[in-house]
Amino acid sequence: MAEVTAQMVKQLREKTGAGFMECKSALVEADGDMAQAELVLRKRGLSFAQKKTGRATQEGLIGAYIHAGGRLGVMVEVNCESDFVARTDDFQQLVHDISMHIAATDPRFIRKEDVSAEALAQEKEIQRARALGEGKPEKIVDQIVEGRLAKFYEEVCLLEQPFVKDNTMTVGQLVASRIAKLGENITVGRFVRFKVGEGS
Repeated sequence: MAEVTAQMVKQLREKTGAGFMECKSALVEADGDMAQAELVLRKRGLSFAQKKTGRATQEGLIGAYIHAGGRLGVMVEVNCESDFVARTDDFQQLVHDISMHIAATDPRFIRKEDVSAEALAQEKEIQRARALGEGKPEKIVDQIVEGRLAKFYEEVCLLEQPFVKDNTMTVGQLVASRIAKLGENITVGRFVRFKVGEGS
């Protein structure tokens, strides 16, 4: 059993923003392994975040990101429960990170549930034809299609995408980690991405 020092706890706190006791217990559980302790905290954050979902988010900020050169821009609305949290550096950083991520990845939807029936049906058709074209047996084609839909969601849904600044987590997990840290439910309300020459 590795000894957990105050220095290790301090280092983990600086990295994650979690409380002293949470960091200490995560390091004990991870036997002093810093990377493993981060994973422990992340998992705990997700379970904490699940308890917070469903609470009303009427406050928040609208963030904007204009990419260098001024040819690409994003506006995003990120909501929380209180004006107090909306004014914190952590929340403002989250809004900035999400708007920058949207500029980089061009998602079409916020969450899986937002994917239109038409878009889903079209993707299923494409993946079904692809699987049959690869000579896959008819009886397992539907399973293959379901498996490939996970990749589709990852490409088109903001919360399913690997976060551009740290691809070991999704944007959804990033939001969940801030919910755990700030103690309030946080949701992405809406976004729009503009690119010069791509007007409707």
